[in-house]
Amino acid sequence: MSKRQSLPSLRQTFALRSHGRGDIMLQHPSVPAGKQERGYLPDPSPAWEPMKPLMEAMLPGHRTMNPCPVWEQKNGCVYLFFICVQSHVTERHQIMTGRNAARLCLIYSQDAGCSWSEVRDLTEEVIGPEIEHWATFAVGPGHGIQLQSGRLVIPAYAYYFSHRLCCFPLACRVKPHSLMIYSDDLGVTWHHGRLIQPLVTTECQVAEVTKASGHSVLYCNARTPNRRRVEALSSDCGEYFEAQALSQQLCEQPPHGCQGSVVSFQPLVIPNRCQNFSDKNTPSTQQSPLLGSALELKEGVGTASETWLLYSHPTNKKHRVDLGIYLNQSPTETACWSHPWVLHHGPSGYSDLAALGEEGLFGCLFECGTEDELEQISFRLFTEKEILGYVKKD
Repeated sequence: MSKRQSLPSLRQTFALRSHGRGDIMLQHPSVPAGKQERGYLPDPSPAWEPMKPLMEAMLPGHRTMNPCPVWEQKNGCVYLFFICVQSHVTERHQIMTGRNAARLCLIYSQDAGCSWSEVRDLTEEVIGPEIEHWATFAVGPGHGIQLQSGRLVIPAYAYYFSHRLCCFPLACRVKPHSLMIYSDDLGVTWHHGRLIQPLVTTECQVAEVTKASGHSVLYCNARTPNRRRVEALSSDCGEYFEAQALSQQLCEQPPHGCQGSVVSFQPLVIPNRCQNFSDKNTPSTQQSPLLGSALELKEGVGTASETWLLYSHPTNKKHRVDLGIYLNQSPTETACWSHPWVLHHGPSGYSDLAALGEEGLFGCLFECGTEDELEQISFRLFTEKEILGYVKKD
C-alpha cells in the first residue's frame, strides 16, 4: 500500500481563469473557519472573494493564456505555468507559418496564492532548439500533479512539424501532440518528455494510478478531433507514453472536441473489480488496449487498483451540453468508465477537477450557462458517496 498523499484543503484552493483582455484572474473561496470533519459536505456552491488580476503573470507585448498550477506539497509551494503569446499573433498564423510566438512562463507562490514571484521565462531552458519544429505550443489548461516520487508534472501540447518547404511547414504535416513538462528537483529545473505519437492530441490532463501491488503508472486523458478521447499510459512518470488508444466510452464533440479534466484518488470504500459500463453495442474485451506488453508483464490484466479516477466533460456526443462526472474503478482496464453523473444540465464547456484534503471531497470548476457555455464559471463540491450512490442506482 502506498502512503496517502497530502492534498490541499478547501481553504487552500483558488481559481484561475484567462480573461478576454489577455491576463489571468485569481479568486479565493470564502470558507468559514473551523475543522472539516470526515464525511462533512460544506455548501456545495461556496461564495468566492472578488476576482483580481494576477499582474505578475505577464510579459510586455504579450497576452497571457492557459493557466496551469501544480502544488508542491513538501514546501507548500504553488507553481503556476502559463504561456505568453505575442500580441495580435493568432494560433492559426503560427501553425500556417511555422513561426512560434509563444513563451513558456512560470511564477510561484508560497502562501496559497496571496503573493507571487516575478515571472520566469522557461522557453529556452525547457524547449531549447526543438522550438524550430514547434509551430506553437501551450500548457494545460487545468492543473498539474506531483507524483509519489516527488516529480512535478505539467500537461502540455505542441503543434509539431518535421520539415519545411520554401521556409514554410506543409500545413497538412503540422500535427498537435500532447507531452509532459516535469521537474525532479521540486521546481528548480524543468524538462519536457516525448510527444505522444502517432495519435493527434491537444489539451490533456494526467493522474497517477497506483495498483495494489504498489506499482504506479501515469494516466493521460487527451482531447482529440476524432470524436473519441485518447487514453494513454506511461510507466516512466511521463517521459514516454508507450500505450495509447482511442477511448471506447469517452466521446468528443465534433469537429474539434472539448477540454476535459481527470483526477485520481484513493477510495474510502474497498475497491472492487471493474464493472463493464459499456453500451450494449460496444464489443466486450478481456484486455485493455492500454495494457501494452511492457505494462502487462509488470502488472498483468485485472490487477486491483488502489486508486480510482474521476473525469469531467460534456456528455452529449454532438454539442457542449450536460457536464458529467465519470468514475473509473480500474483505470488500466478497458470499458470501466461508469455512465456519467450529470453535474450541470445545459450548455457547459471546460472544467477542472480537484481532490481536496477532506477525505472523499471533490471540487469541480466549470464553464456553463443557460444559452451558452461561456456565460459564467461555476464551482461545485461533491462527495465520493454521491458518486457511488449514482453508480449503484445506474
